[in-house]
This record gives sequence, structure tokens and C-alpha cells, in this order.
Amino acid sequence: MMLENSLPRIPFDIQSFQRIRTDSYLYVDKSDLIYDLAHSGIYVFLSRPRRFGKSLLCDTLRCYFEGRKELFEGLKIMELEKDWTHHPVIRLDMSGIDGTARGLASRLNAMFGNYEEQYGLEPLTENTEPVLSPNFGVRFERIIMAAYRQSQQQVVVLIDEYDRPLQQTWQTDEHERTRQIYRSVLEMLKPLGDYLRFVFLTGITKFTQLSLFSSINNLRNISFDGRYAALCGITDSELHTDLHPYIVQMAEARGWTVEETYFRLKANYDGYHFSEDNMVDIYNPFSLLNALSAQRIQNFWASSGATSLLPKFVPDLAERISDYCDNYRIDRNTLETSDITTSEYGLFLFQSGYLTIKDSTERSYTLGFPNAEVRDSLYNMVLPSVMMRDVSQIRNLQLDLADALEIGDVPVAFSLLKAQVADVPYSNIKYAERVMHIEERYRLIISIILRALGFRVEVERMQAGGRPDIVLYTPKFTYILELKTESNGGSFTAEQQILDRRYCAPFLTGAHQCKRSADAYPMVSPAPQVIALGIGMNDEGKGLIDYKRVETDVKDDTSLLG
Repeated sequence: MMLENSLPRIPFDIQSFQRIRTDSYLYVDKSDLIYDLAHSGIYVFLSRPRRFGKSLLCDTLRCYFEGRKELFEGLKIMELEKDWTHHPVIRLDMSGIDGTARGLASRLNAMFGNYEEQYGLEPLTENTEPVLSPNFGVRFERIIMAAYRQSQQQVVVLIDEYDRPLQQTWQTDEHERTRQIYRSVLEMLKPLGDYLRFVFLTGITKFTQLSLFSSINNLRNISFDGRYAALCGITDSELHTDLHPYIVQMAEARGWTVEETYFRLKANYDGYHFSEDNMVDIYNPFSLLNALSAQRIQNFWASSGATSLLPKFVPDLAERISDYCDNYRIDRNTLETSDITTSEYGLFLFQSGYLTIKDSTERSYTLGFPNAEVRDSLYNMVLPSVMMRDVSQIRNLQLDLADALEIGDVPVAFSLLKAQVADVPYSNIKYAERVMHIEERYRLIISIILRALGFRVEVERMQAGGRPDIVLYTPKFTYILELKTESNGGSFTAEQQILDRRYCAPFLTGAHQCKRSADAYPMVSPAPQVIALGIGMNDEGKGLIDYKRVETDVKDDTSLLG
């Protein structure tokens, strides 16, 4: 095993392939896939969520096409590539552009200006602001042709995060002008095909319906291609080989076993699938590498910027969130070929990394949360909107509620839950206007509160005797919650339903594993204690009233399992 001080550094914030290879950083070898991709055609598009390594992929392609053989020594590609040809590479990085057409124009003006200087071209300038210039397409064409003539080699074009300006300007007055600027550039790529070796675009989504790609009608979308499912991200196999020494370090630092460390990392950062033909589990590289570097499990997704565009592309997310839990079905054609200009909001949740492929049929895909980190991030994002309170007003209540639930302090937990739920269905007009029974509204709101704590929650879990409203799993306790309004008998009727329908029985054998977070590590206790509560609620949506705790006994109830 490698000693700690001999391990390469973890490149959790490095997007330069050259720096990784020359400054003693870890590189998980994807070079065989790079070679295959480079010989797969001319025009290629790849969609992946933010912070999935698309920029590093583009920079690796740049170094490969520039023929920088020395950077690839010792990698798989050395057995495949025999002719290290130097191609001129034009790379356009569209990340970080503000939400205006002028921002896009200024960035293009700066990048084109650098290439014009590199190839000795007189820039086409006018006495107007760059955003008003019609010459972006012409300048792009001149740069490509100059690069080809001077090198006598076909040119490579890499456009990273191409869709960022379009996302930023979507549903604003700036969007049409942004689209026009982009179109003037992209429409140059097809007629120049004889002079191009490879064109690669990355982003989250294809804006197909905006006619951006009509001039590149042979653009190949490899986003669902099984051969490239692991092109971005870290596979489970790579975690157990390339990253195993770092797992050992983390286990020692946290006082965990190596197996437990793997399990915690998998529960929080694994679970992405990008092709039905290759359902290999993919870890989010940004979160995984940050966790290994910090040697702790925490939520890195929330700080990655992945949530910033959700309110724009998934309106009323707080009210719709129950629609997008596990087992969300979406039409196959919509997922594979449509874009976020449609009203299928689940599509953007998939493309932005909040949902991933779980299963598929000939007609549809089934989507679900990939891991606990992403699920918790989404519920924490919508919680303030649901509660109609500022984050600072909720934070302490949530922390105290999690602590009370973990130690089984039912009176304190109920009072904290009651404080959070107070008046929500009544005050939140969007919930009040939804066509649903008051008990259904309460069930939705309480499940969001509990899921935001990081615990696994099942709503209307199917059992032999019926479906309890909410089942909550903590490390030491399984909570069963049944909700009833006053007019429906309140906590008394809820208590009786738990008993009559034997809701506790499946959880009292020790065979049922209690978990924290989806697919997280199993608990040490062979038979977690079950706490069943019948909860009474106000008929007008003005809060919780009381609860009755149902007495459960393992010896008495296990006979009910049959």
C-alpha cells in the first residue's frame, strides 16, 4: 500500500489536464475513452450535470489533439495512439457568463480577439458595442481557416458549457439576442466540415427547439451512449482501485472501518446512471473528491451552484416536489431528444443531476434520486418556500427536531414538528389552492420537513394491512405516523387505524433494516425500536393538535406477520 505522504494530491478543484499530470495530482485514467471518442465522428455533443468533469474532459481533449504525448505517458491511450498529430485547437469556454446578450458578446469578442492575435488576423471591429456586431460568425470562420492554412492540419473546436448563456437568459428579453449571436457562430461549423477534425460541445441540455443545431444536423449526441457512460465521473470500480488508499486514510481519520467508509460514500455520492445499455454506477466526482480531500461526509452539492437555475426551469418546485420522488416516469423520446423549453420539468431535474435513470422500458424511463446528498439538497432548497419562513428561522428548529428524533424524545419532537407545521397549509396559499384533501397537504408538508433532515422517509408505504401515511427511519428508531383531521376522528382514529391494520408488524422482527438516508449503511441494532404515533390535525389547516403513542410489543406483534 502507498504511504500517505506518497499519495498524489486530490484534484478536487483542478480542471487543467496539464497541471494534474505535471504537479503530482491524482488522475483516474479515462484516456482509452478519450481515444475512442476522438475517433467516433466529427460533430459530438455530451450532456452531463454541472460539476461532473466536463471542463477537465475538454482540456484533456485539447492536450490530446495538440499532440502532447508527454502528458499521456503511462496511460491507456499510449497503447492505442501511434500517430501523435498536432492539430490547432480552438476552445471556447462559456461558463461564468452573466445573464445578458452583451455578456456573451463580450466573452466571444475577447476569445476571438486572442485567436485573431495568435494567427495574425486583423480583427473585424466596428464603432459599436460588441453586442451589436454582426461579425461573430465571420470572425469565427476566419480564425478556423487561418488555423488550417498555417498548420496544414484540420482544426479542433471545443465549446465547453455552451448552454450556460442560454440558460441564464431563458425567459428574459435577452434570450432572443443571445440565441442569434450563438447561431451566427455555430452555423459556420457545417460548411467548414472539410477543415475540421473534431467538434465537441458540452452542456446540460440541447436547445434543439431553438434551431441552434439545425445547421449541424449530423451532430451526434453521446449522452445516452453506453460506451461513454463512465466518461465523466468516478465508477465504483475506480473508487476501489485508484482511490482505495484515500478511502483507507479517511477511515482512519474518522474512526470507521474501510467497509463502512465505502458504504457512506456510496450512499451520499454514488448512484448516477446515464445509459440503459450500461447501468454502471457513477459517483459525482466533485462531491466525492471533496469528501476524500476533507475526509468527512458533508453536502457539497448545495454549494456547487447546481441549484441556482431550478426555480427558473421548474416553477413551483415546492408544490410539485412530491411528483418527482422515486419512480418518476418520463417518455423516452422526451428524455432523449427534447430540451428544457418544453413543459416537462422532470427533464431539467434529470439533466441538472437531481434525478437519474433507475429503469427503462421500450416507451419510457423511470427516474429517481441518485443519492442522499442530492435528495437532501433538493428538500432543503424547497423547505423555506413550503414553510413560508426564512432559512435562519428554520435551521435551529430542524437541528433540534433531528436530535429529538434520533434519541426518541417524542414529546419534544412533536412540539418542534408542531411549531414548524403551524399554519402552513392555511397560510401557504399555493398549498391551500391545490386540489387535495387537507390530510394529503399535511402529509406532503411533513414529509418534506422530515426528508430535509437527511432521514429516509416513505410516504404511504405499501404493506399487507394498508398504507401508513409516513414511515421515518432514524439510526435507532422507526417512526410510523398516521394523520387524521379532527372531523375524521383525530389522533384517536389514527391510533386505532395503526392497531387495526397492524402497521407496526413488518418492523418488529429485526429483519427490517433501519437506515439513515436512501440506501445508507444498515444499523447495528438488529431490531430498531418502533415508535408509532397517531396525529390529530386542525380541519382548516391551522396546524397539528395532539398525538397518541401506540404501544408496541415485539413478542406480541411478530405473530401477526404470518
